[in-house]
Amino acid sequence: MRRRKSKSKLLTQSIQDKKDETVPLHDSTGYFTGDFLLDLELVKQEIGHNSDVHFREFSIGHIGTQAAIIFVGGLADTDLIDQHIMKSLMQNFSEEQKQVHTNMKGTNLLEFIKNQVLSISQLTEVQTIKDVVSEVLIGSTALLIDGQPGVLVLGTKKGKTRQIEEPTSEESVRGPRVGFNENLSDNSALLRRSGKDENLSIIKFHVGKRTKKELIIAYIRDVADPEVVEEVKKRIKKIDIDNVLESGYVEQLIEDNYLSPFPQVQNTERPDIVIAALNEGRVAILLDGTPFALIVPVTFSMLLQAPDDYYDRWIPGTLIRLLRFMAALVSLLGPALYISFISFHQGLIPTDLAISVVGTREGVPFPSFIEALIMEIAIEILREAGLRLPKPIGPAMGIVGGLIIGEAAVQAGIVSPVMVIVVAVTAISSFTIPQYSAGITLRILRFVAMFSAAVFGLYGVILFILFLLSHLVKLKSFGVPYVSPAVPYRVSDWKDFMVRMPLQMMKRRPKMMHTINSIRKR
Repeated sequence: MRRRKSKSKLLTQSIQDKKDETVPLHDSTGYFTGDFLLDLELVKQEIGHNSDVHFREFSIGHIGTQAAIIFVGGLADTDLIDQHIMKSLMQNFSEEQKQVHTNMKGTNLLEFIKNQVLSISQLTEVQTIKDVVSEVLIGSTALLIDGQPGVLVLGTKKGKTRQIEEPTSEESVRGPRVGFNENLSDNSALLRRSGKDENLSIIKFHVGKRTKKELIIAYIRDVADPEVVEEVKKRIKKIDIDNVLESGYVEQLIEDNYLSPFPQVQNTERPDIVIAALNEGRVAILLDGTPFALIVPVTFSMLLQAPDDYYDRWIPGTLIRLLRFMAALVSLLGPALYISFISFHQGLIPTDLAISVVGTREGVPFPSFIEALIMEIAIEILREAGLRLPKPIGPAMGIVGGLIIGEAAVQAGIVSPVMVIVVAVTAISSFTIPQYSAGITLRILRFVAMFSAAVFGLYGVILFILFLLSHLVKLKSFGVPYVSPAVPYRVSDWKDFMVRMPLQMMKRRPKMMHTINSIRKR
């Protein structure tokens, strides 16, 4: 006992001397030394200033060796620490354990505790201070033992996570009522549970230079194109940013053309959409702390498809999908066509309709472009305000506000009733697009189309369409053409393009994905 006390005094004096010399306490390698007090002081220098970091020193069972655990209150499961770490280490070992310890002379004490004492499933041994600090700060518990250069990191993470619920951003009439949450382990378990495929591979990465977060990519090993998988891994490894707060950061950092207004990565909260994409040979990306998974590669037609297209029979599914494509065109070109016809090409309007439209525009002081611009901006402001307001108020405010502003604008003679109808139909059409990001893209391009129509009329609208199509043809997502299967033309892939053919006829996976196994097992 006196030797231990004298050794502790010498170590304490050594630490104090090194502090006084204003020399860094640990070397550049950041490895633990094996001296208990010195190692404990090293960790305290790194994170001891945090009030929520707890240091608990104790003696191990009948051995009496000094030890300490380090954990963060609120992130670590204290019940697990008390029952399976502290209790196991502080109580006297059983006769069987004593016998094993006696027979293990010359063996590392750390190995004996790891294999014979601790009853905890997640356990790793680390050697550097940096690794210990990073693990402790995300909920793990570090175990330091006197005389052992290695430190045990114990899996004691505890976090209050949201329960698995129905996704609010992608509601469906028919299909599973489960969605991803913010816990990465829950999300990967949902994939395993819904996929049930032994070839489903899940690979872990860490992203973020300052604050590291776990990220996984998922794909089916005997289906996905290895080149696509390697490209995804390559882009994930190139992410160089302090902190990846949400999967939207990953989406922006891995997309092919960040200057394009079109989303080249699909995001979803629904596990069934992810599993369906994996079975087509695509790759899914899931980040800890967000319920939104990413799917690559993506085509524009995928952004206009919904799960209901497949859960319903093929005839209603096809009609609804065609209706959705038509609504996308109306959302993009509705106001632009109105401006071009009213301002430049009145002769193309039937006579009776032209007389009716001219009668409604009597007294309106603005040209059709300014009229459309006023109403479109008002609708966009109402839409954004509805999103930011509390849920009980937002939808009501959007509907009532739209009705009141539209009626008041007509009564004041600022806009014509026909313009209100055009803007209303355009706004309703944009709501039919399943992907929110695709809807935003069409809303942005709608204003570009309106400017083109205001300057050149119908010719401007045609030029806008040509420029847009040329951009889409050149755009790619992880090597896959964005407008596939339209360009390049593949007849077999048209079975699930604008028309959804019966499942009995869809026996092959999309050729554009270059899958290893092209035949669906039916």
